[in-house]
Amino acid sequence: MNIIVTGAAGFIGMHVSKKLLDDGHNVTGIDNLNTYYDQTLKQNRLNSLSGYKNFIFYKQDIADKDTIMEIFLEANAECVINLAAQAGVRYSLIDPDTYGSSNLVGFLNILEACRNYKVSHLIYASSSSIYGSNEEKPFKETHNTDHPISLYGATKKANEIMAHSYSHLFKIPTTGLRFFTVYGPWGRPDMALFKFTKAILENKPVDIYNHGNMVRDFTYIDDVVHAVTKLVNIPATTSTNYNTQKPDASTSNSPWRIFNIGNGKPTHLMDYISAIEKALGKEAKKNFLPMQKGEVLETFSDTQSLENWTGLKPGTSVMQGVENFVEWYLSYYKI
Repeated sequence: MNIIVTGAAGFIGMHVSKKLLDDGHNVTGIDNLNTYYDQTLKQNRLNSLSGYKNFIFYKQDIADKDTIMEIFLEANAECVINLAAQAGVRYSLIDPDTYGSSNLVGFLNILEACRNYKVSHLIYASSSSIYGSNEEKPFKETHNTDHPISLYGATKKANEIMAHSYSHLFKIPTTGLRFFTVYGPWGRPDMALFKFTKAILENKPVDIYNHGNMVRDFTYIDDVVHAVTKLVNIPATTSTNYNTQKPDASTSNSPWRIFNIGNGKPTHLMDYISAIEKALGKEAKKNFLPMQKGEVLETFSDTQSLENWTGLKPGTSVMQGVENFVEWYLSYYKI
């Protein structure tokens, strides 16, 4: 299959691209290699893909509509996996404009390209941040998501709605994936595991928000990759049970679906830190801080819908996943 992966130099994008290439697909990667975090890390991710003859890369921004249209014409893709986005809840308080450009304008360009070039299936990244102030646990795709508490979450909510309109108007099968705190080798430096590991090794204090009273559904990258690549071959369909009088928030009478991509086993932040300390054989210096704006206290995914649709169930423990990351980190940075 010919597949376009946007955000191919990103954490999830690189891993997904590699699995697709290993499976024999032709992958066209797109990434703007922005400066949100270490560009060398992004380039090294790309270097891990450059040896594949069935991989083509374009350094482009998805907000550039004309160029995106040209790439789609050349790629002749049957499936598009949109993982390009400005990530991060905290950063959306600092530079909101980048979220409008990448997550809204850029995503609209992807939808338009899919429409114009008759793409058979669009898979795109949403986020657990979409659940916002919802306190009903575990989070289910059927829950109301009308109250995001960060701009980042709001843009992901917008993506799901925009995708639905294109599924309805142009019959494009679209599948939205609500990722829950993805971690693992080649991870993002702005996320907790990377920052904590770096600080501990450098004998610097670890910043722990809400005094450690937080819970996250940490999801290992391999489980995410298995889900994404499995969904490539299972396009969204209309729901035969959809009731317009009592609409289900996760399905539609258009070819549109939403899935949680999580571990389904929430971990207390302090237990997560303990797993890092154990893997490093070194205790962290802890700097306890108040809650930050836009953050939620707990995330907890219900993944039954994904299991019903694909047969997959996440299986990597936090202890094993953290150990794998630390092993990669020490090797990558030659420590």
